[in-house]
Amino acid sequence: MSQIMIDFGIKEALQLLGVSSINKGTSTGTQWYQGGSEIISHSPVDGALIAKVTTTTPQEYDKVIATAQEAFVSWRMLPAPKRGEIVRQFGEKLRKYKEPLGKLVSYEMGKSYQEGLGEVQEMIDICDFAVGLSRQLHGLTMHSERPGHRMYEQYHPLGIVGIISAFNFPVAVWSWNTALAWICGDVCVWKPSEKTPLCGIACQNIIAEVIKDNNLPEGISCLINGDYQVGEWMTNDNRVPLISATGSTRMGKTVAQAVAARLGKSLLELGGNNAIIVTPSADIKMTVIGAVFGAVGTAGQRCTSTRRLIIHESIYDQVKEALVAAYGQLRIGNPLDQNNHVGPLIDTAAVGMYETALNKVVEEGGKLLVEGGLLTGEGYESGCYVKPAIAEAENHFQIVQHETFAPILYLLKYSGELENAIELQNGVVQGLSSAIMTTNLREAERFLSHGGSDCGIANVNIGTSGAEIGGAFGGEKETGGGRESGSDAWKIYMRRQTNTINYTADLPLAQGIKFDL
Repeated sequence: MSQIMIDFGIKEALQLLGVSSINKGTSTGTQWYQGGSEIISHSPVDGALIAKVTTTTPQEYDKVIATAQEAFVSWRMLPAPKRGEIVRQFGEKLRKYKEPLGKLVSYEMGKSYQEGLGEVQEMIDICDFAVGLSRQLHGLTMHSERPGHRMYEQYHPLGIVGIISAFNFPVAVWSWNTALAWICGDVCVWKPSEKTPLCGIACQNIIAEVIKDNNLPEGISCLINGDYQVGEWMTNDNRVPLISATGSTRMGKTVAQAVAARLGKSLLELGGNNAIIVTPSADIKMTVIGAVFGAVGTAGQRCTSTRRLIIHESIYDQVKEALVAAYGQLRIGNPLDQNNHVGPLIDTAAVGMYETALNKVVEEGGKLLVEGGLLTGEGYESGCYVKPAIAEAENHFQIVQHETFAPILYLLKYSGELENAIELQNGVVQGLSSAIMTTNLREAERFLSHGGSDCGIANVNIGTSGAEIGGAFGGEKETGGGRESGSDAWKIYMRRQTNTINYTADLPLAQGIKFDL
């Protein structure tokens, strides 16, 4: 097992990123604190122990929050373009560490090395986006109904932004939040997934270099580690005005209730049950490429992974045969080997959920077209490698309505008009990503219209998986309604204020009210 690490440069990557065998898991920037118990990080690639991380104690948590509060006082006063310069430097550091960080993401999480590099590139891209945005934090100017008055809106920093991220994107989602929050004048406290704690340690080490180079105060970028209880400290903390949480719908509902109880703000990026509609005019080759990558990329562990393929009955058999043939060409194995298409699931618990889902779809009346199963033997010692599966199913099946974080694709058949397919697509509680494969302009526009897809993301002739930095990312219904990354997503990290200035010697009241003294 250790030989795999050396062959693929993991050992060297850990050294470059400052990750040791035992890591302190709490940081206020450049300062690290020894914690309580240990989190042990095993790689799903080969089952090897990578390193250990100490968890955050309640006392250390209070130290982190107090330090972040103090840093906010000075950080918010720095002009936004100056804050953007710090983010620019962070982006340059990420360019320097792209290869080792990408390898760590791949090895600790299990996604392919190319996807690991792509995730770090997303971090670089959001830094570039944030730098430009730091000179564009705009409000509105409005005409007042009172003469000699001026009205406008402006945005102010919130304070501490608490970030709770998931294992499947162990670095990118943090950066989506943090890069925007920083240029808005906020400070950040991050709790990464306990399944990928080393990625958090590495990122904190990278930003620590920028903090040190610029003599910035402790508290601008903070890291805490632990299980859900550590996250609960933040969600219940009045000192943290915004909680940005990525994870399951179950987790998001818990976070939302806790934050709402104290009238805080929450940004939720939760589950997806994403579908591609395939119409009679679809390009079959494009459809297969988009569906296969969407379903098996990251071993089906993306929130935007394709779960359902809704195919018109006239081309159903043709698409089915092409998909089965494509699945027969998939190579499953070590994700650091770029010849492989599919890596492991995150852990054996995920394997258990995958196996339960396959049994359930058959029990409900479905049929497996490409049978799944656990892979064993040489190269699969971690017990986390499974075969991507395809099942014929019905949209109303309980298991189809449920999001299973695994490479299982459900084929659904529709007949008649496009409206029937849209009804199937929208007929789940999640509303993250959606797509349609068609060469018919009317169908494409109908899909994107008011009565079309009810998801936060709707694509034409590309799959459901992936997103560009420039667009706001997020979904509706039980996906949570949050928006991260591009467009005007920055506004969630700031508080909005309306201002009225009277530059006359009189005090006229609004709506013509008279109040003479």
